[in-house]
Amino acid sequence: MMYKQNRPPVINGIIKPIMVLMGCVCSTVALAEESTELTGRLTKRLATEEQLQLDDYTTQAPKTLKDAVQGFQNTQKNSNHKAIVIDLKKALIPFDDPAADTGIRPGAETNNAQQIKIEDIRMRALSNNLAIQVAKIDPLIAATSTRQEEAKFDNIVFAYAKYSGYETPKISGDKVEFTSDNPALNKALVKLSTVEQEKRSLGLEAGIKIPLRTGGTVTLSSPIEGKEGIGKFATEEYRSALRFSFSQPLLRDAGKQVNEASIRVAAYEQQATDLNTRLQAIRVIATVDKAYWALYEAWGELDVRRQQFEYAQQNLAMVKRRVEEGLTAAVEVNRAEIGVADRMEALIVAETNLKLAQRQLRFFLNDIDDTAQASVLVPISQPNLLKYEFDRQKLLNDAMVGRLELLAQEVKLAADITNIEYLENQTLPMFTLDYQYGALSNTSSGIGNSYQHIFGEPFNDWSIGLKFEMPLTNEARKARLERAVQQRNQRLATKSLQELTVKKEIYDALDQVDQHWQRILSARQQVLIAGINYDAELKQFNEGLRTMTEVLETLTRLGEAQIKEVRAISDYQVSLVDTAYATGTLLGYSKLNFQSR
Repeated sequence: MMYKQNRPPVINGIIKPIMVLMGCVCSTVALAEESTELTGRLTKRLATEEQLQLDDYTTQAPKTLKDAVQGFQNTQKNSNHKAIVIDLKKALIPFDDPAADTGIRPGAETNNAQQIKIEDIRMRALSNNLAIQVAKIDPLIAATSTRQEEAKFDNIVFAYAKYSGYETPKISGDKVEFTSDNPALNKALVKLSTVEQEKRSLGLEAGIKIPLRTGGTVTLSSPIEGKEGIGKFATEEYRSALRFSFSQPLLRDAGKQVNEASIRVAAYEQQATDLNTRLQAIRVIATVDKAYWALYEAWGELDVRRQQFEYAQQNLAMVKRRVEEGLTAAVEVNRAEIGVADRMEALIVAETNLKLAQRQLRFFLNDIDDTAQASVLVPISQPNLLKYEFDRQKLLNDAMVGRLELLAQEVKLAADITNIEYLENQTLPMFTLDYQYGALSNTSSGIGNSYQHIFGEPFNDWSIGLKFEMPLTNEARKARLERAVQQRNQRLATKSLQELTVKKEIYDALDQVDQHWQRILSARQQVLIAGINYDAELKQFNEGLRTMTEVLETLTRLGEAQIKEVRAISDYQVSLVDTAYATGTLLGYSKLNFQSR
């Protein structure tokens, strides 16, 4: 059996509000600490340059492609595979010394060519990309919202003037009884009638109203009243004053924390907009990087297809000579011509793919030229063919801290905290203290003399009051508070989902890096073997041991192996871009610091 302590209803009525108030205070303190921590982390992140240095995340020095190929061959040798004797030094010259590259040099012979580096297209994308140009306006709009909220505490200077006149006819009044210093007049009944008269009145007031960050308002003003009577009993009277008034809420809308809430929310929204703008820039740069490597791949494939076509033409010329010399059957000419036709089709497709890749890159750069004299884009930045052993945990930790989507979500959570604090205050009753004091001058006959005795006369008026107001059920304000709490809970669940997504993207990107590196090694081996095989088949054809169909098959395998290598290299660069993007930064080809404003 549970023991329940009985308290008098009055005690329960006192304790319950105190416990609720203590809970609100503890909750507010915890939320404020969380908000302060977020602000520090956000400030640090916004000051960080958007650049990922791959060497910072490796567990050991990166391995060159030459060393990796040698290690790959040693692994094959230790696995009882038949060793292949090839000239590695000659084969790997393009990767050890790019200046001596005699392999794929995209567009080296193209006329009207425009050489581009990856850092150049990044700068052009930041300057010209329309998506970034649109996104750059958002921070400016958000800044105006913050300025608008900060201006809510601007001092207000006010002034008004009113001049009126009226002429009234005689009108009968009520009976009244007088009490006078003269006892003979006491209890005398008289009738007061308003006679026909003409009046003029003047009202002037100027002052300043000062909104306080505590929620109160201070008003300083100086009113002037003037009255002029025209007729038999003409009068002209003026009176001035200096007034001070003060109004301060004591519960609802009281305190700096509450009244500055809208400013903090606007600042959070501005920070979230800055993050989203920077994220948009990173997204565009990552897309441009991928388009660059797609163009590199298109050039590489075109060179392979052109090389295949040239080899097929050489074979056709050789076969024709051998047929004329009677060394080869005439049917071999037809086979060689079929090989030329097949490679012509592949060359046409490769040229079209190159045009599409160039147009896609120009689209991101907002540089699509409609004229026929448009220059051909030639990528000259060489791929980064180094094998990295990444520290996965360090990458993941930095992604959790620096991923802009997560930071933007945390900023929104901070805004939710501020909104909840404000709505908690709005559930309190309205309880306001009002005070007013005015120093009055004596009545004078001229407006210029009305201020002469304002402090010398004992005339004043003052008032002090309290105002209380509270809805009977207060359900509307409680519902708004509950909705804000539930929205924050929803956002917390969304943040957890985003964190899980970031983990998946990090691990997927790292696995892709490993996969594409292995593809490069495998494709490199296939190219070397296919080249040796093609030379051997061609020699056997000259000796009459092979047909041209068999020679063309080995030539096709050589071309496909070369294209696989080009694609593997391009995919490896793209996977590095994806790894950098998964951490919320850019790949460190060039130092780039994006400023949203």
